[in-house]
Amino acid sequence: VNGLQARTFGIWTLLASVIRCLCAIDIRNQTLYYITLFTFFMALVHFLSEVFIYHTAALTIGVMAPLMVASFSILGMLIGLQYLEVEALSQNKKKN
Repeated sequence: VNGLQARTFGIWTLLASVIRCLCAIDIRNQTLYYITLFTFFMALVHFLSEVFIYHTAALTIGVMAPLMVASFSILGMLIGLQYLEVEALSQNKKKN
């Protein structure tokens, strides 16, 4: 890893954390919710590809931890998405 790659990964991680914090503040914003969910999918795909496609990482605790966080976060957000959609439907019924 050179300095440029380390800084790029650092900025990517910072951007993902800002998006996730904004979603935690405004969890009813569907667009932001989908973007946040997408960041977890990107992280999961990234780490899985490093392990199984590029073979640049081994399945150690340092790789397993982000894989587990991304997986459980995706699962939790997909469950939460059902409630978010139901709430949006009930808000639309109240307006009509």
